[in-house]
Amino acid sequence: MKVIAYDPYLAAEEIAARGGEKVELDDLMRGSDFVSISCPLSKNNRGMIGARQFALMQPHAFFITTARGFIHDERALEAALRDKRIAGAGVDVWDKEPPPASHPLLKFDNVVASPHTAGVTREARANMGKFAAEQLVMTLDGKRPPRIVNPLVWPAYAKRFEQTFGIRREG
Repeated sequence: MKVIAYDPYLAAEEIAARGGEKVELDDLMRGSDFVSISCPLSKNNRGMIGARQFALMQPHAFFITTARGFIHDERALEAALRDKRIAGAGVDVWDKEPPPASHPLLKFDNVVASPHTAGVTREARANMGKFAAEQLVMTLDGKRPPRIVNPLVWPAYAKRFEQTFGIRREG
């Protein structure tokens, strides 16, 4: 399959290395059979997918989101489905989680809905603990851990750690 991707933070070369072609959001909405949203919620992407973006989609296309609520406009998705402007949707994230049984998107037979609980498995919880422990051990061993939420703080942390303990950090 041909994969196209919109990501304002990745260069075209990085997307190509991952098997895709970088495009603008409007081109992605127009050219995709399946639009899958999987990004964290930020002030920059809140409301990123609304009525205008759904109107660009092809009538046979499906919208899938496993990202976060508020990235897509639930009312605009409902309208796109009701007016048969898109073929269907897979919704794993909601503005209010879990959604109430009366939620309008749950009335469509072309919507697959799930409660956004993929991380609530025994394996996921075990991995979260394992990753946290690995990060802590790496940090205490003087190595820069790979999953820093805010990498901009590492230089200040490394300097403070060296001043406190006399040990220079990597990276």
